[in-house]
Amino acid sequence: MNEQVTKPSESVPARKPLIATETGRVVSDKMNKTVTVLVERRVKHPLYGKVVTKSAKYHAHDETNECKEGDLVEIVATRKLSKMKAWRVSKVLEKAKAI
Repeated sequence: MNEQVTKPSESVPARKPLIATETGRVVSDKMNKTVTVLVERRVKHPLYGKVVTKSAKYHAHDETNECKEGDLVEIVATRKLSKMKAWRVSKVLEKAKAI
């Protein structure tokens, strides 16, 4: 009848919180302090096995307006900043080539 009750903190090790990061190209910088980032990923189709490119566009906060169209950037998930913005530009990995 006397069972050992363990606390959840003893049996489950503490984990570091996951921080979502993505890497993509800036496709639009027309808004003030906001850029649109296209993130592409390649996944294998579960039934047919063909590798398919999937993409998603995210609105990201760019406080200093330093990102230009064509830049390769890393974005980090953050709290909701507006109706569409829930990402923030953490760093510019590669500047766009000037033509």
